Amino acid sequence: MSNEQGVQSVDRAITALEIIARHGEAGVGEVAGEIGVHKSTASRLLAALESRSLVEQTGERGRYRLGFGLLRLAGSIPGQLDLTSQGGPVCAELAESAGETVNLAVLQGRHVVNIHQVHGRSAITVNNWVGRPTPLHATSSGKVVLAGLGVAAREDLLGPGLERFTEATIVDLTTLHRQLDAAAAAGVATTVEEYEVGLNAIASPIQSFGGTLVGAVSVSGPAYRLTRIALDEITGKVRGAAAEISRRMGFLDVRATHR
Repeated sequence: MSNEQGVQSVDRAITALEIIARHGEAGVGEVAGEIGVHKSTASRLLAALESRSLVEQTGERGRYRLGFGLLRLAGSIPGQLDLTSQGGPVCAELAESAGETVNLAVLQGRHVVNIHQVHGRSAITVNNWVGRPTPLHATSSGKVVLAGLGVAAREDLLGPGLERFTEATIVDLTTLHRQLDAAAAAGVATTVEEYEVGLNAIASPIQSFGGTLVGAVSVSGPAYRLTRIALDEITGKVRGAAAEISRRMGFLDVRATHR
């Protein structure tokens, strides 16, 4: 088989999975028709996918639905799919309530990356941050991730020096550790024009089963609108959103159950 034929086969296999996903289930003839191949070709293609448990036959012979093998592949994305699906509705509610942009972020290497974003009614001036690596020490999400770690683990993630992005960026490790300790106690971290001039934010950590830190939820907006006072006013909302997402992720707050 030539490279071109191999690429074509992969493309057809992916298309077949998309067809079945779109319809819930599909027969050989339907797949063949949408892809534009003979039924015998579609049958061989589906048989190959079935051998890897990516599709399975329904009770009616010749019809297929997605198989459990896809769950194995999806499971290699560590928590991001669950975090987005469980946190998405909560983020939408928080964005509506706060009127600003809400993000879900996860730790990747020495950065935090936003994986989901919802705009509030006033958030038309805020950039799209999804997929962009952002620094741990200069973002609210990064700070709450660092706040849950010990000093040695923090410094290992931060590296030898802290980059300055604005005049407000904290580049002194002692000052940063002191702020992170306060954030750990408060359950929230804030940034005031520390990553971008004119951008303020507040974040709270998200935990899953067993208390594992899996990410952060944040609210960000223009400094003229999301002032220090405004950040204080929405602290409870951000903490509440993080607690609700954590609950949906399987985290049981023992302290809350004994109040």
